[in-house]
Amino acid sequence: MKKTALNHIHQKLNAKLVDFAGYEMPVSYAGVNEEHQCVREKLGVFDVSHMGEFFVEGPEALQLIQKVCSNDASTLKDGKAQYTCLPNEAGGIVDDLIVYRFSEEKYLMVVNASNIEKDWNWISKYNTYKCKLTNASENYALLAIQGPKAVEAMQSLTKIKLAEIPFYHFEVAEFAGCKDVIISATGYTGSGGFEIYCKNEDAEIIWNMVMQAGEAFGIQPIGLAARDTLRLEMGFCLYGNDIDETTSPIEAKLGWITKFTKDFVNAEELKKQKENGVERKLIAFELKDKGIPRKDYEIVDADEKHIGQVTSGTMSPTLKKAIGLGYVKTTYSKLGTEIFIRVRKKQLKAEVVKLPFYKA
Repeated sequence: MKKTALNHIHQKLNAKLVDFAGYEMPVSYAGVNEEHQCVREKLGVFDVSHMGEFFVEGPEALQLIQKVCSNDASTLKDGKAQYTCLPNEAGGIVDDLIVYRFSEEKYLMVVNASNIEKDWNWISKYNTYKCKLTNASENYALLAIQGPKAVEAMQSLTKIKLAEIPFYHFEVAEFAGCKDVIISATGYTGSGGFEIYCKNEDAEIIWNMVMQAGEAFGIQPIGLAARDTLRLEMGFCLYGNDIDETTSPIEAKLGWITKFTKDFVNAEELKKQKENGVERKLIAFELKDKGIPRKDYEIVDADEKHIGQVTSGTMSPTLKKAIGLGYVKTTYSKLGTEIFIRVRKKQLKAEVVKLPFYKA
């Protein structure tokens, strides 16, 4: 297994380590519920250095990004980021990612850890433009400092006014005494905060300074298990669960990042889906009966007829309710629709609800 630059710190903290996307990653430290609530109420720091970073540089960098991504990156200004996806040629999704614009000729694409090689090959396949692709994934560490106290707690580590960085914007600045750090007002938790991209050699210094600066605010290290429950409370898609090579962005309700103002891979087919409708849609639901929905559980109607499948599910630590995402036939996707989750031999009643589950 690969190890991040902070692996030895997780071992010292007695984190529960697991194999995730080929990396030995911390899944929990003090426990999922405690870590989850720490992020919702105070702040926590995640090591997500397993994520992939591709730089795209050159006079036609934007043209390549426009070709492979569903969203319209021409709307980006310097210092702004954008959520998007890589459509495949069969109506599905290669990956979801964030694109950062540094300048007219320099962009960064941040991709999911499990898809680094696949994404690299996919984007490279379409690179017939005057631009250079660099896979910097092995050189960068990524810390997510998330929670309502993140801005206040981290301000002492930089001269940049953190409160003035708008959501989905970023600055390149000195942070914790380290130069050329990307400070991005993004995250996967719905509780605010930042994602800090730095060189591997600076990762330990930054981690220690972050923990020191956050101590008075109740900071804790947070594992991937709490990251999953936090993102699910917001209804954020997880690649491999809620979206994959077989799910279209239209089915996944990602039409808002699918812009037909330009040409991109499989745009024509996806446009037809948007205009004509799709047979299934991703929904959010709450269980009304006792139980916990899990990935791949069957979704049925009142007559126990198969109508779909759960893609993500958990007991929400904040709401104390069982929640989930899943695909159902479009006729069952309206808010308030009663559905049932098959758990062993029981059919547990659930209701289609509006996202996000958690409202700050």
